[in-house]
Amino acid sequence: MTQTRKILVTGATGTVGRQVVAELLARGHEVRALTRDAAKAAFPAGVEVVEGDLTAPDGLAPALEGATGLHLITFGGAAFSPLETGPRILELARAAGVRRVTVLHGGGPTPLEDAVRADDGVDWTVLMPVEFMANALEWADGIAASGEVREPFVDRLSAMVHEGDIGAVAAVALTEEGHGGQAYVITGPEVLTVGDKVKTIAEAAGREIALVELTEEQAVEGWRAAGLPEDVIGFLLEAYGNTPEVGRTVAGTVEKVTGRPARTFAQWAAEHADAFRERS
Repeated sequence: MTQTRKILVTGATGTVGRQVVAELLARGHEVRALTRDAAKAAFPAGVEVVEGDLTAPDGLAPALEGATGLHLITFGGAAFSPLETGPRILELARAAGVRRVTVLHGGGPTPLEDAVRADDGVDWTVLMPVEFMANALEWADGIAASGEVREPFVDRLSAMVHEGDIGAVAAVALTEEGHGGQAYVITGPEVLTVGDKVKTIAEAAGREIALVELTEEQAVEGWRAAGLPEDVIGFLLEAYGNTPEVGRTVAGTVEKVTGRPARTFAQWAAEHADAFRERS
């Protein structure tokens, strides 16, 4: 039986952070969730909620006290700027007795991840998930309102991952031996096109959903109208129009680390079917 650990989860209100919290609780560990505003955080019973800000690390000492593991994100503050405080956070963590650290990869090199990888005082694991299944929730309003998904590059491929599986890999790495110094690419069990995803959501929601393919120009116009910055638009064009091999190749990380198969998009769609149904 795995020994009970106390883990501090930063970014705990985020899509992945909440799953890390849930997986650790399910495995019987003590969880401390860090948030900038405890009054707005809603966590299951048994989670200790503490306030703190990764951009001001000197205030984190009380949150780290007694923790054996630490889950980190690479961005912080209201503007989600790359964190420059990694060395100080790790210094405080080591002093508190933290011995295992996971960091959620930010899509490219970041100062905090660089600091974690360079630290030989902790067993670190970098979590490198591909596209989140939760990204499909961006279609929910359009589907509910008009029964349509409007997307460019509809034949693009994705090995998208259930966010709960990211949390599960993190929970194992934070509480069990053998994961130090590893960078884990985390995917789902299958490669899907946009059409595959839409069909799966339609089956889960019990309704017809039309897929409308946009030209690149139409997509850019829509993203600009939605207020997306030009750098984000450029990223989307590259990610959708020229998806890197790692994003469209199934990796067996989830089963290797957790001992069970990665969850399918059909499972995710069934869990979120209500979001895609017509609204009264």
